[in-house]
Amino acid sequence: MNTTARSKSRRPNRRQVVRDEFRRRTLGPISVVPTLLTLGNLMCGFAAIHYASRGDVTTAVFGWNAITVGGCLIFLGMFFDAIDGSVARLTRSTSDLGAQLDSIADVVTFGVAPAFLMLQLVETYYGTSADAGATAVGPGVGSVYGKAVWAIAALFVCGGALRLARFNAETVSHDESDHRYFKGLPIPGAAGAVASLIVLHQHLLYTRFETTESLAFDRIAALTIPVIALLCGIGMVSNLRYPHIVNRYLRGARDFGSIVRIALPLCAAVWFLQETLAAACTLYALSGPLGLLRRGAGGDSIEAAEPAPAGDFPVEPPAEERA
Repeated sequence: MNTTARSKSRRPNRRQVVRDEFRRRTLGPISVVPTLLTLGNLMCGFAAIHYASRGDVTTAVFGWNAITVGGCLIFLGMFFDAIDGSVARLTRSTSDLGAQLDSIADVVTFGVAPAFLMLQLVETYYGTSADAGATAVGPGVGSVYGKAVWAIAALFVCGGALRLARFNAETVSHDESDHRYFKGLPIPGAAGAVASLIVLHQHLLYTRFETTESLAFDRIAALTIPVIALLCGIGMVSNLRYPHIVNRYLRGARDFGSIVRIALPLCAAVWFLQETLAAACTLYALSGPLGLLRRGAGGDSIEAAEPAPAGDFPVEPPAEERA
């Protein structure tokens, strides 16, 4: 009796499947300039943490205080963060890799660095001088205020990470039409509000206040800046609407009034740089709740006066069109 060999069922090899999936996901050529700009943002955050860790010492950078240098590096990181996306769109090299790398850099520069800078500020100017080796801020200190400040810094970092993760999950594409408004305070805006107040604190401390007056000013700043950081951390995970400054106000043609409103702060910054920077960042952080109050007080008339651009927020059609 002839028997035919039973043909073995050819099931796919699991190792081969994994290898093929890895080859499919392997990255192709990477655009150099946008990636270097994003890495420059990351390096600014790393350098800001380095200088902030040195505390109240004079550095070789223009003879500035180390905390001041750390705050300025956060703003330099904002510059790199503002132009890397534009350069990527200009060179038609937007990619998911760039978006993920940008988020990682933003967590360090605009999340960890401002929180650590705030901790160092409070540690330097609020800590008592009775014990030079004692720590004034941390989860294990005896002071309730020291524990609260450390918790605020941790919440700020977590809020920034959640803000970036939500942005990556909800953003439809890399087009400018999807980047005209933000849901929640953007993490660079929150970092700018905290860093600008810290830079202003250092500027006023070394230029306006005498030695006898500086102690009270140090304590006041150490009490108020963590409160601002807490509010910014809450704003990042909120649903408040914030405009994208570059895409919303600096692109395209503008009327004469818009040009004047942009030029006036720039002129003020020539004479009062630190004050203007702190005022602009604080007003932007407040623009979300103020806009909500304005829309609530004005009703539908304000929404009709300034409609949202296409692609920002879905608009439900009228009832007669749905029918």
